[in-house]
Amino acid sequence: MDDPAMPPPGCPAHGLGPGGLRRLYGPEADTDLAGVYEKLRAEHGAVAPALLHNDVPIWAVLGHSENLHMVRTPSQYTRDPRQWRAIIDGSMGPDNPLAPVVTFQPMASMVEGDEHQRLRGAVTGAMALLDHRGIRRYINRYSNLLLNDICQAGRADVVSQFAEHLPMMVMCHVIGMPEEYNERMVQAARDMIRGTETAIASNAYIMDALMRLVARRRAKAEEDFTSNLIAQPAQLTDDEVAAHLRLVLIASYEATANLIANALRMVLTDPRFRAQLSGGQMTVPEAVEQSLWDEPPFSAMIGYFAKQDTQLGGQQIKAGDGLILGIAPGNVDPVVRPDLAASMQGNRSHLAFSGGPHECPGQDIGRAIADTGVDALLMRFPDVELSVEEHELRWNSSILSRHLVELPVQFAPRPPQDVMARPMARVPGARNDWSVSSPAQRPAYPATPAPQPAAQPAPPPPAPDSAPVAASVPRQGVWRRLVTWWRGY
Repeated sequence: MDDPAMPPPGCPAHGLGPGGLRRLYGPEADTDLAGVYEKLRAEHGAVAPALLHNDVPIWAVLGHSENLHMVRTPSQYTRDPRQWRAIIDGSMGPDNPLAPVVTFQPMASMVEGDEHQRLRGAVTGAMALLDHRGIRRYINRYSNLLLNDICQAGRADVVSQFAEHLPMMVMCHVIGMPEEYNERMVQAARDMIRGTETAIASNAYIMDALMRLVARRRAKAEEDFTSNLIAQPAQLTDDEVAAHLRLVLIASYEATANLIANALRMVLTDPRFRAQLSGGQMTVPEAVEQSLWDEPPFSAMIGYFAKQDTQLGGQQIKAGDGLILGIAPGNVDPVVRPDLAASMQGNRSHLAFSGGPHECPGQDIGRAIADTGVDALLMRFPDVELSVEEHELRWNSSILSRHLVELPVQFAPRPPQDVMARPMARVPGARNDWSVSSPAQRPAYPATPAPQPAAQPAPPPPAPDSAPVAASVPRQGVWRRLVTWWRGY
């Protein structure tokens, strides 16, 4: 029997909590969080009061310039959650589904001042020691391993079979624990930031794997990010190393998985977008950048906390108040994007990687994974098409991110490729059937070789390591040499 005290189904009150504030969780938010943000913008402007899980009050920062002001003004706003009133009074307790995200940990993203410089310096120093060209080779190899698994079927879900797995394969390799890559690690990484009932257990599973890795690298260093981090002059403790590994792993994984899926969805559903990409008016990196505007991998970040009484977006912010970095609503702020259909090509002022002292330090690796992965899939399957209608696509939403549940595609079946071979060895030549007036190509060599004088000595044999390439790959033009360099070959 229905509870008479509850509002009837479909009533707007289902999305409202104490004080008539809108909830950023629950049925309405899970279905259309972007719509909730727009209602808040219409009702309150660029900064709006709202409620997190368990009805914890929070300010949702919706304006583009207001978000930038917040992240660039450490004198007024901190990322240290220990200054959040909800933590101090216990309303944001350890049983809250968002506890794994907002509980203080000894890492650069949650501290300020000298401690932030010490920890952030260790992270950036460890990343600077990575072989980024080598990482691109592994990205390409892992991409083609995953594509080999689906190429003969002619059908696939590129979310669950590609986008969700490629970043985890790469990041487990980068931090030094490729043996930990498996389906459970992938699902735990996605689960722990959703605010689900199992988020705390998923976080524990990941931290256990990371602590084992730290112990192994303390005993014996290898050429990976973890060993680089341990070797930094800042001399991080085991807890600090593990906390930063978790930050790098989860942020890079979730953001890149969403980025790959979103970029592929745009290619498959927008004919103009695909035509620009196919016709050379847009590169894959530029396509990925457009996706960072329209469908950022993280829709919001929790949180920033006011150090003092201040004003933001016309609202009175009290010391100890919590604020959400509104990435998705900030990217569609009408002040900076009055026409959402307009191309943002060449414009990197989106909020996808935050800004200020806490701007994402690993964004270059995330971009490399997305650029290389999307490029590899489109090159292997140039005829790939969506196998369902666009309106049939489903999304999973949380306060932090919105991602596709699946992206079913179809393409002509193809045989697997040798993932160890140089990719440019089999790249097809440029199509010449776009113009009916193109003249026929003359053969580069005569049909029968000219006879050699008998007294002329035979030419010396080619060097062993250059013979296979010379036999299979013609001299590359400037563009192909550039692509070869871009992929790390």
